[in-house]
Amino acid sequence: MKQCWNAALAAGALAFSVSAQAAPPTPEMISFACAGCHGTNGGSAGLSMPSLASQSKTAIVDAMKKFKSGERPSTVMGRLAKGYADADFEAMGNFFSRQKFHPTMQAVDKAKVAKGSDLQEANCSRCHLDDGKDGKDDTPVMASQWLPYLQMQMDLYQSGKRKMPEKMAEKVKPLSKEDLDALLHFYASVNK
Repeated sequence: MKQCWNAALAAGALAFSVSAQAAPPTPEMISFACAGCHGTNGGSAGLSMPSLASQSKTAIVDAMKKFKSGERPSTVMGRLAKGYADADFEAMGNFFSRQKFHPTMQAVDKAKVAKGSDLQEANCSRCHLDDGKDGKDDTPVMASQWLPYLQMQMDLYQSGKRKMPEKMAEKVKPLSKEDLDALLHFYASVNK
């Protein structure tokens, strides 16, 4: 009887371990792959990497799909995105959109920040809400992103290597290079 009980117990444990291994990864598990570049829970510590924490789910999903298709230029992300299914992008978007805003402390030009604040209010505030801490629909969070990252992305837009959304193009086109630099300094400065 004892042998039957032990065999049944072993079979049950084996069946449980097989079913536990077959469980799909959680959104948090999938996000662990992003931590090496984008920081734990999406709070980037790398000057050329954006924080994903508090981004809208739609912005993350759209970005990942564009990386995967090659529509959005990248050095690494395009290759990484090809390893994920759309359901994984949804899971990542859910996870990162629920993380707390990640403030950074970085050196910025105070005069440019003041000018950029006025430009943001006049040109960008309908989509980049609350000084860029929130994004309308698929608009990314701009606040407290690393200045070098923001500058690289704006260079990609300005060169045509990255397609600028039409609404953004309408507002950006009339701005000078100095205006754009001031805007980026403003967004980088927002940390509360």
